[in-house]
Amino acid sequence: MADTPEMPRTASLLQIEVRHAALADAQPIRRMLELYQHDLSDIWDQDLDVHGEYGYALERYWHEPVHQAFVFQVEGHYAGFALVDDDTCLPDNELWMAQFFVLKKYRGRGLGKRAAHAVFDSIRGRWEVGQMPGNRPALAFWRRTIASYTQGRYTEHELQDKRWQGWLQCFDNRSTP
Repeated sequence: MADTPEMPRTASLLQIEVRHAALADAQPIRRMLELYQHDLSDIWDQDLDVHGEYGYALERYWHEPVHQAFVFQVEGHYAGFALVDDDTCLPDNELWMAQFFVLKKYRGRGLGKRAAHAVFDSIRGRWEVGQMPGNRPALAFWRRTIASYTQGRYTEHELQDKRWQGWLQCFDNRSTP
């Protein structure tokens, strides 16, 4: 009998941990940011620096109180990250999902949704989550994820101005249990 490949486990069967990132997680997040920025290089106009990196100002996530970094781990291995800050586009909002990334190995298995919900649960406020034009997979993911999290109670805006180019989903989880 021929060997058959092992079926990928769904996220509900995986041991997923979503936690605030420690300073020791900065280097793995920095490396995952390079993968993230490469994934978006066809729609996010960036160039590599003299070191062959995209680079990202990550330090503020450990030095400014409103800025928070999270890591996602599956069975002890890094699987993604989220960066949250207060650089919102619309005046009534407080929190911005600045960056959110799940390694390709774990995509399509429910990990992103569970991680996003955990991040939202850990910080209460008026949220914005944005997607750049041309990033249809992210738009579909965030619509599903936020609709599930808020039970459909969110607004969506398309902005084309100096604040943001693309879609924004906005919701308030301050009174969510």
